[in-house]
Amino acid sequence: MKLSILMPVYNEEERIADALKQALAVDYPCEIELVIVDDGSRDGTGEILGRADDSRVRVITHPRNAGKGAAIKTAVDNAEGEYMVILDADLEYDPQDIPKLLAPVLDGRATVVYGNRTFGSHSAYSFWYVMGNKAVTTAANVLFNSYIGDLETCFKLLPVALYRSLDVRSRGFGMEAEVTGKLLRRRIRPYEVPISYRARGREEGKKITWKDGVEALWILGRERTRRREHANRR
Repeated sequence: MKLSILMPVYNEEERIADALKQALAVDYPCEIELVIVDDGSRDGTGEILGRADDSRVRVITHPRNAGKGAAIKTAVDNAEGEYMVILDADLEYDPQDIPKLLAPVLDGRATVVYGNRTFGSHSAYSFWYVMGNKAVTTAANVLFNSYIGDLETCFKLLPVALYRSLDVRSRGFGMEAEVTGKLLRRRIRPYEVPISYRARGREEGKKITWKDGVEALWILGRERTRRREHANRR
């Protein structure tokens, strides 16, 4: 199996070099590629990416910022692996956890795997950020009669073909809710594994806001009431 690690990047010149180093240093149990989409960065991110010297790395550049969902769509369109996982460049997630996500797939226990942040005691967490995440996740569980622990997690591992079939339209952070809503509507329940997480604050470049939470709730409601795609009918 080949895994495509998809990394959307926007104005991360302070972290992108470390993000690349960490992602490529992991002892993966399968072949990987790292597909990076520079989503219109206006700082030195592009110059740093231009110096990347590893055959596993491919860099694609958007001429202007289009949003996380749009960056992931570009990465998925160019992915060559059978499976994909999203890895943000902000160093909040540890790529050393990716083999843990792969394990249930490689041993046949799961097809879709989510990394579940436990939101334990940590001084970097924002109370409202955690409560917002829990509210969106609870809404998904109520709407779809499921019991997932972390809808907004970046670590979503699934087949590339499955992701493409979801036809995700959200261009921003709403893609997280759209992916989960469409999976749950197809009665695909993600297998969850615990992961580590280091939250960064607004002053460090945290981009998601309360408006993204409201959008996520709207998207979940839309997906719950939408008719099933023709392709998913038997």
